[in-house]
Amino acid sequence: MHEVLAKKILSASNGMNIYRGCTHGCIYCDSRSVCYSMDHIFEDIEVKKNAPELLEDALKRKRNKCMIGTGAMTDPYIHLDSDLKNTRRCLEIIDKYGCGLSIQTKSNRILRDLDLLKSINNKSKCVVQMTMTTFDEKLCKIIEPNVSTTKERFEVLKVMRDNGIPTVVWMTPILPYINDTEENIRGILDYCLEAEVKGILTFGVGLTLRSGSREYFYKNLDRHFKGLKEKYIKNYGNSYEIGSPNSKRLMAMIKETCEKNNIIYETEKVFQYLRTFEEKPKDIQISFDI
Repeated sequence: MHEVLAKKILSASNGMNIYRGCTHGCIYCDSRSVCYSMDHIFEDIEVKKNAPELLEDALKRKRNKCMIGTGAMTDPYIHLDSDLKNTRRCLEIIDKYGCGLSIQTKSNRILRDLDLLKSINNKSKCVVQMTMTTFDEKLCKIIEPNVSTTKERFEVLKVMRDNGIPTVVWMTPILPYINDTEENIRGILDYCLEAEVKGILTFGVGLTLRSGSREYFYKNLDRHFKGLKEKYIKNYGNSYEIGSPNSKRLMAMIKETCEKNNIIYETEKVFQYLRTFEEKPKDIQISFDI
């Protein structure tokens, strides 16, 4: 890891990344793409040392409370956060200023901060977003090798359910010829139903590849799925969008399940839910002098 002093922490849409880079090792990671102009080795985590101070300064100056998002580019619960606890420090500030939180992770380390997630959700809205791509545990450890397995993430979703914290599952990316099967999608959907998730994001059934992420993905195909790289090259070339040949059938299954169980699945509606700040009324306490 290496530390930097950032100039700002919040984007125009109130998103933030406390770290840059990752050690989860997911073979499909889009954050490895060259377009993000990362000037260091991906696994050499850039720590924004002053992230909490920048966040407090930004929230202090905001006229209106809002949802703060984190986890889009780098998981806030990567391994080194266990020691640094910068994510927790940022959650304490979000809680202090009464803002909402939309947080995305693959790690059950998030349970460390359950007390803060509950506190934020009691005042406004806290949405925990969990990526789930692979129902089979052995396959999950190949595709996402250095982070909690899908079953462990499912256990996190149930904890959130039991504490009244809404959840959204990112069922993406789904890798053609690897996990784009009815069995895999049904398994994840069953997890979602039991955990009573609020929404499911898919962006269709497939993945995206571009310079940087494509090379890393292909290297792992050669390592774990012999001959599959050549099939990708033949069928998709250098396409950005890599759609599954089973996409239509699997999306119909997802849509039917979501509609039957009142789960939001339309992409824009899910994002609208994640962006919408909700302030909960304070308990009215009345005291009488006797």
